[in-house]
Amino acid sequence: MSGTAAAAGSASCRFAHYFVVCGVDADTGLEPDDGAGRRTVNKHTHETYARPRAENRFEQSPLRRSFKSKVLVHYPENTDRNPFNKDAVNMLCMPKGLSFRTQADRRDPRFHSFTISFDDGTRSYGFVHTFYEEVTSPQIITAMQTLLQMYHVEHHSSSSSLAGVSGCVGSFDPARDTLYVSKALCLITPLPFLQASRQFLAQLHQAVTSQTAPPLPLESYIHNILYEVPLPPPGRSLRFHGVQGPIMCQRPGPGELPLGEYSLGEAFSLLGVDNMVKLLTCALLETQVLLYSQDYQRLMTVAEGITTLLFPFQWQHIYLPIVSTPLHHLLDAPVPFLMGIQRRDGAQRSSLHLPQEANLCFVDIDNHCVEAPEDLPRFPDQAELIQELSEVLLHFGVPPTAPSSSPSERLSSLVLEDLMEDRRNGNLGGEELAVLERLQALARRCGGGKLSDDGKTLGHVFEEEEEELKAAKLNINLREVFAVRFAAMFGRYEEFVIHSALDLDSWLSNREGTLSFDKGSFLSSQPAAHLHFLSRFLETSMFSSFVDGKVISRWADREPLQQLFDSRLERERLYDTGDEDSRSCPYRKCAALFESAHPIERRLLKADHTAIHPHLLDMRIGQGRHHPGYFPKLQADVLAQAQNTNKWSGRVTASRRSEPKRSSLNDHSGVDNDHRQKHTFLRRTLRQSKLLDSSPQAVSQTHREFVDGLLSECRLKTKRMLMERMGKESVELGQGEANITGLQENTLIHGLCDLLERTWGHGLQIKQGKSALWSHLLHYQAARGKTEAPAESPGLIFGWMDMSMFWSISVHHPCRFIQSMSEGLSDVGQARAWIHLALEKKMLSQHLKELLTNQELLRQLYKPHAFLLCEEEREQFLFHLLSLNTVDYLCFTRVFTSISIPYRVVIIPMKKLSIAMATVNPWVCVSGELGDSGVRQIPKNTQEIYFQCKNLGRLSTLQLGQENSGLLAKCLIDCVMVYNEITGHTYKFPCGRWLGKGVGDGSLERVLIGQLVSPGAEEDAGRWTGTPPELASPSQSVRTVLGSLGGRMHEDMREAANNLVKHFHKPEQERGNLTVLLCGEGGLVLSLEKFLLHGFKSNRLFQRNVFVWDFVEKAVVSMETADQMGDLHGSTLTKSPPCDSLCHYVNAINASPRNIGKEGKFQLFVCLGIRDRFLYQWLPLLADCPLTARTYEDGALLRDRAAVHSLSRILHTLNDFSITLEAALIKGVDL
Repeated sequence: MSGTAAAAGSASCRFAHYFVVCGVDADTGLEPDDGAGRRTVNKHTHETYARPRAENRFEQSPLRRSFKSKVLVHYPENTDRNPFNKDAVNMLCMPKGLSFRTQADRRDPRFHSFTISFDDGTRSYGFVHTFYEEVTSPQIITAMQTLLQMYHVEHHSSSSSLAGVSGCVGSFDPARDTLYVSKALCLITPLPFLQASRQFLAQLHQAVTSQTAPPLPLESYIHNILYEVPLPPPGRSLRFHGVQGPIMCQRPGPGELPLGEYSLGEAFSLLGVDNMVKLLTCALLETQVLLYSQDYQRLMTVAEGITTLLFPFQWQHIYLPIVSTPLHHLLDAPVPFLMGIQRRDGAQRSSLHLPQEANLCFVDIDNHCVEAPEDLPRFPDQAELIQELSEVLLHFGVPPTAPSSSPSERLSSLVLEDLMEDRRNGNLGGEELAVLERLQALARRCGGGKLSDDGKTLGHVFEEEEEELKAAKLNINLREVFAVRFAAMFGRYEEFVIHSALDLDSWLSNREGTLSFDKGSFLSSQPAAHLHFLSRFLETSMFSSFVDGKVISRWADREPLQQLFDSRLERERLYDTGDEDSRSCPYRKCAALFESAHPIERRLLKADHTAIHPHLLDMRIGQGRHHPGYFPKLQADVLAQAQNTNKWSGRVTASRRSEPKRSSLNDHSGVDNDHRQKHTFLRRTLRQSKLLDSSPQAVSQTHREFVDGLLSECRLKTKRMLMERMGKESVELGQGEANITGLQENTLIHGLCDLLERTWGHGLQIKQGKSALWSHLLHYQAARGKTEAPAESPGLIFGWMDMSMFWSISVHHPCRFIQSMSEGLSDVGQARAWIHLALEKKMLSQHLKELLTNQELLRQLYKPHAFLLCEEEREQFLFHLLSLNTVDYLCFTRVFTSISIPYRVVIIPMKKLSIAMATVNPWVCVSGELGDSGVRQIPKNTQEIYFQCKNLGRLSTLQLGQENSGLLAKCLIDCVMVYNEITGHTYKFPCGRWLGKGVGDGSLERVLIGQLVSPGAEEDAGRWTGTPPELASPSQSVRTVLGSLGGRMHEDMREAANNLVKHFHKPEQERGNLTVLLCGEGGLVLSLEKFLLHGFKSNRLFQRNVFVWDFVEKAVVSMETADQMGDLHGSTLTKSPPCDSLCHYVNAINASPRNIGKEGKFQLFVCLGIRDRFLYQWLPLLADCPLTARTYEDGALLRDRAAVHSLSRILHTLNDFSITLEAALIKGVDL
């Protein structure tokens, strides 16, 4: 094999992929790096833009400007699996570009790292050592001198106020000053070998600055680490040699957590435990996370620390811990991201223009602050977790709280940072520099001992090794705490994975329509306090990808992280008794916390393998000479490829052949097979490798992908919302609607709010507040102009006008109502309230469409690449949102429970008898999930009433009554309609019975059960005057079954009881309306009434109408009379507690001051009996009563002992549940 092929083929087994040198290119000269310069915020429009080149050129001294750097050399030229991205590496190695210094400035070397993500989810890590090297090129020196002369000419011709600054600005005179320029040495590795790479680069730089030549030319050490140092085997450590001494690296074994060398202790000390847990929660819920710091390495430390703690899950979205200025357009990204930007000199948080803030977690690392999004749920067992983490940190001497940030301390910190900041060091005069030099000399003398080549004592070296080992052990301990937490939360996740596909191809082809995880069942098994977090986490891409990996593992190898997590769960199950309920399981700390660090301690203290030593290469005579202070020009022919012609190559090749060819368990790369690669490609629609390309074509293509991704996400979210709602059993349970409630509905709608905010934030350049959508609404409102009086309160807005016309006019009016709500909502909260209201009114798509009609406003607010300016995709987006109108939501009603709502109630009499309404004085009392309205008297000679009260929630019952004044005070009521003037929801309360004395059952008050009517089913303004279709009263429908077969009625009873059982077996947040199941159509009361009416001989006994309550009353009278006269022929029926309770309850209902009629009394009788667990005992008593034989035919169900016994057993099953009745049902009865 040739040398090039050998290098390419073995790249995946090598410690390092590339060695890179970045710096100034003397051939091309100095080119201003406007992209790395400052960015200005327009105070009037808040639009961010780069300052013009001419302005930037003369704003500051050329010694403080940034210039474009170049990749001077990189070795090898390329590898097959990890092609070299020249522009990206250059941008990440020197994010601020080239910087110049003189001998009067501080020139301390700096270190930072970066990462590059690839399309398949794998990453490479770059480690950069930046130092200053003397400029020897006459062209560069002349160019700098010319720029300084131009600057001083412009500076001295400016105003006198600027002239005073000249004394503080650095100058350069080639005759007396030495010019230095920054240069970067970079090592790119496949795994995050932070410590080893840092030591290798530092030793390389020490050899350059040392007056003594290194033992071998630098090419030997670079060639060695590129081609002769392999990856350490899993579970082993490796020693290789740098210029100054040996370097250790290690790799976790198959059963250990993946490699993670970034210091978690430093991340926790920078932010504190509370903030780190908050930040991890944001990352798990896939919010947008933006890190902010002056130090690039701090950005990487926090970013890598957070992604490391996600195990066994993986971040699926944009991951750029270092975003240089040319890539700031990615802040417009309408997708979850984890990015970091550098804080410029003196910049404040308020100066940042961030188009997306509604769901943004802003992390100010230097000021130890985390700004989380609103309504962020708490991490499960957060208090206990923080306590455990604090104990671990204290054990290692790390304070669990972030440093205090008092004004004096912050000022001192800023002064020190200013001294260290590259751009400000030139302002130090001679006296200050002299003081710093004396302090440095004093520190060296106090250190004592023999100094090594890099100025460190031997004791200091040992201390550094101890600190490295301590940091590694702390990393393992902190990661174990979180790994145990995730194992406790998802220990039984495999039981809820759904395997429905026969093969992988069919699963991939139907991925979007396939349900792979039973989320409802999983949530029902979790503690109630964890549901808010878990319900949102189950909707994330990282959890979906995790479950997909489990499904695919049936046909392909499991992903390494998942395989490791599953193996840890299997070990834990060996010690798990399984007796504890997961919903009440107490918090358990990590049992093997400190033992988990033993393997890494063993590997770091003693090397398992030693790599080949650096050796002389076949170099030309005269090359590789040492010039102190100058990094040499490397000999390309010996570094571009591995040398296979020397005696060491056979050993290297043999060692690599022994390496396993498949990926290790601890690598971040997935299993190399076609199926998994196909799945990875499907789930990662955004090309990560293109994000680092700052060319205009690439930027345009990136935002094009963002637009396509938003449209696809909208399609999937709306489809998911429809599937979830329509798949519930609420229709079968008699609720009259496809409905999900509580937690799941809130989670899905929260995701929709987040999607809309990200869509409206894409390409936004003018914004008020944090919410992009609310900002657009306010701008639209201002552009439209206020045509109505300003709203002071909800009552002043609505009054008694025709609300159907009010709400159909414009998006402007709901916006005004949201502003009038006395909830103290932020901009983000107001936007979410508006979305909830529009969704409940089925006007979301229509309102957004109206909002987008103002094209002039859109062009003013948004950049050309914004989603809202893509007409075709925008129309498809609105079409997907329009599909949500096919289902009913109560999201606004259930979330904003304390607001005041105007209601409208209309009584609809039978058409032929509508004139009778003039003779009665009706009143109503509307009840819902959140309370009741109180009694509201309807004005005389009208059939409707308006009133305003606190939000009642979803309406359930309505009490309708009259005062019974006059001989003709009676009417036949068809139904009562109640209209929520804010949400537009209409509730229909069917009646179909008389209200008045002497007709029907003589009721003066009825309790009606409501049902939600879809707003689209009614006609607009005339729906109140029209007569709805006539509905037979329950009594009339009951009489039609007097002679029917009993089998159907017995089946109805079974179905009604089964619906109640299913109701209580649902999670509490998903239960429907219990009153509907008891008293509504097909409910328990009506089914039992049909059962008791079956087989009546005639209605002679009860004169005109047949009412079950008459039979119950007479049966109780018969029992009491027989007991008093002793005429039960020895029967002990009346002496039993069930008989006493039956008589007591019937008499109490009759004694109630409410005149609810016979049907109402029977309804109350059944409800109280089922609530107090007596009903199953009362039924046999009624069947055994002597009156029953005289009242019912021989074939009646009540005289069939088997049927009565079966029904009694059915009712007995309901005794396991605690039934709470609405106050409207039991009002006036004290039992």
